[in-house]
Amino acid sequence: MDFTLPLTPQYTQTGGTTKAATSSLFGDYAIAATILFTLVVFLFEAYLNFRQRKSYHKIDFPRELETTVGNIDRETKSSAADKKEESSKSSGDDDKKDKVDRNAPILPQLKSKFSHAQSYGLDKINFSIFSSTYAVTEEVVFLLYGFLPYVWDKACTVGAKYGWTETEHEIKITLLFLGIVTIVGTITSLPFELYSTFEIEKKHGFNKQTLGLFFTDKLKSLFLSAVFGGPFVALLLKIIFMGGDKFYLYVWAFTFVFSVIMMTLVPVVIMPLFNKYEKLPDGPLKDSIYELAGKLSFPLTKLFVMDGSKRSSHSNAFMFGFMKNKRIVLFDTLLSQVSNDEILAILGHELGHWKMGHTVTNFVVTQVYTGFMFYFFSLCYNSHELYRAFGFDDESRPIPTIIALVLFTSTIWAP
Repeated sequence: MDFTLPLTPQYTQTGGTTKAATSSLFGDYAIAATILFTLVVFLFEAYLNFRQRKSYHKIDFPRELETTVGNIDRETKSSAADKKEESSKSSGDDDKKDKVDRNAPILPQLKSKFSHAQSYGLDKINFSIFSSTYAVTEEVVFLLYGFLPYVWDKACTVGAKYGWTETEHEIKITLLFLGIVTIVGTITSLPFELYSTFEIEKKHGFNKQTLGLFFTDKLKSLFLSAVFGGPFVALLLKIIFMGGDKFYLYVWAFTFVFSVIMMTLVPVVIMPLFNKYEKLPDGPLKDSIYELAGKLSFPLTKLFVMDGSKRSSHSNAFMFGFMKNKRIVLFDTLLSQVSNDEILAILGHELGHWKMGHTVTNFVVTQVYTGFMFYFFSLCYNSHELYRAFGFDDESRPIPTIIALVLFTSTIWAP
């Protein structure tokens, strides 16, 4: 491997036996600039991680928080008897919840959880530093050794056995290429996912899933990626081929429609393949949630409880749906860990995002961003200097559209 500038991948389509008739500063230094940018981003994120890591080594409870919570404990001490009486009148469901004892001082309870939270945070960030170091190393090595042209040529070799050519059957070869890349990515990421789930999460009492469930989820995810991702990529490429100079407009419209369809299908069709959803039983909590939604004019139609506890003891809540058909999902772990009033507070936060238009704003911004991305991609679509720099240097062969898109998003558009 020659590390002198301009950098050239170890594997190229011509084996490095041909040189471009013309060269440019952009083409000569594209791969070096990409690696430099990747390393700068990695080092900046590593700097932030190590700063955060130092805070997880602190064993003393934050003094300001201790003072504030201590004042709250003193102010509420006189009303402890009233709170105890009120608690005894609460619903049976609330009494069974594994929550903070509101009649006891808060400060000792927070202190007992502080060391565990610090330990968990430290393990998580140590793992994040290690995994991100591996990820950036893998990315640089793949760039230097020409992973993309190598895998594309292997896909062409496999496709040739079925009579496919990259000129007439680019979509089929692209799906083969993406299949190989997905398999490689799954294999390289698997040890990290296993360690995160069955070492870190288990060590701190959060993981509840078995190895069987883990691999079942993995197989389901790969299957769904093929079922939905394959047709999406095929249609995307078809639109680019047929769209002419204005293909970016048709591609943007297609991705918009696809986004809306998936936002509808994911919670209704895909998510139930991984979790069980049941209607929230009638009772004070259900009535309170509908009352809260009514105050905000949130068109709530259904309330579900999801069996998140079969994978993790972490809790969450989310909402989905379009127009006048909104739904809210509560993790079963949330119901067992906090009181009804706290659940309402959590939902109030989420509903506040909807009331303030944050959900719609994020969706619109994403669509505008996507439109601009495809527009600028159309301007660079025929930039052969870019593709040549990354090993696609055989000018007698067509540049794969998926490769053009991948290289554009990871280089020019990356900043």
